Amino acid sequence: MKPDWEKFLIDAGAVIENNSVLHYGNPEQEQRIVNKGLLICDLSHHGLISAYGADAASFLQGQLTNDIRDVSDQHSQLSATCTPKGRMLANFRIFKRADTFYLSLPLGMLESTLKRLRMFLLMAKATLEDASQALVGMGASGPQIEQHLQEMNLTLPLQIDDVTQSDGYTIIRLGGPQPRFEIYAELDAMKDLWNHLNVHAAPVGAGAWERLDILAGTPTIYPQTSEAFVPQMANMQIINGVNFRKGCYTGQEIVARMQYLGKLKRRMYRVHIAGSQPVKPGDALHSPNSSSGQGTGNIVSAQPDPNGGHMALAVIDIHDAEAGALRLHDASGPAITLLDLPYTVELKDNSQAS
Repeated sequence: MKPDWEKFLIDAGAVIENNSVLHYGNPEQEQRIVNKGLLICDLSHHGLISAYGADAASFLQGQLTNDIRDVSDQHSQLSATCTPKGRMLANFRIFKRADTFYLSLPLGMLESTLKRLRMFLLMAKATLEDASQALVGMGASGPQIEQHLQEMNLTLPLQIDDVTQSDGYTIIRLGGPQPRFEIYAELDAMKDLWNHLNVHAAPVGAGAWERLDILAGTPTIYPQTSEAFVPQMANMQIINGVNFRKGCYTGQEIVARMQYLGKLKRRMYRVHIAGSQPVKPGDALHSPNSSSGQGTGNIVSAQPDPNGGHMALAVIDIHDAEAGALRLHDASGPAITLLDLPYTVELKDNSQAS
């Protein structure tokens, strides 16, 4: 986090720890306004990896699950990098600003992801850097957020994943229960935008913003779940995070085989977890019906529900999910209830394909 930006946020009432805004004095109230309220959020809990140079696009094309050729100054995408066995090491949103690609991902995933990508650079004419200090990121969401952004004479993208470049701001439309945007700009420009929106919107911490991702059914890979899921287990193919027509990338054979020849046995669900026990990425789930040697499933991400318990995304064995009686950790753990996702999950059984 830029020191000047950190001071700016502290002056606005932010409680900051490890480059992440925890809250602005009332975390419970911040969670309550997520669904329908007008809010803004500092995105410093996400880092940025920049990729630029003559071979940047072709290099990324050989490493990521999505087709980098679809990324432009008008379109972003979700994507991931995988192990040779097709397990996601990290996932991220990619956008472009001028001639540079930016990968936005949790700060805790940045160092390992950057190190791994650099391993494959070899002779490519491309540079990969930690660009977390280069731009300031802000999230904005709510029923009137478009109106207040347009009061700054900003042009907004109309479709999810689309981007506009407007007066120095890179604006990305995201999914969510209300209109929602990620915005990147230089420090002074972001201060101006924050001051304008702060008149109308409540500032919230990183946890409230993650709950919007949970409501949108958008997974985030953390260190605890790195290498745990193939992309389809986390519904990445449904939210346009995988392109099955592009060329080869690390893990592509396994990911494609799962799509065309296999039967997906696990997928991601949105769930409610009862009780006050903390819930963390990677936490195990329990089912009395489980016959899998890999267990019932794992938490992807979780945040407190203002009405009690936690709301989470979890990758769960489909048979166990349909059978019910899910618990966190073990048979005596908090009860888990399945909730609707904002998109349809259609499962194909290709296990008999020849």
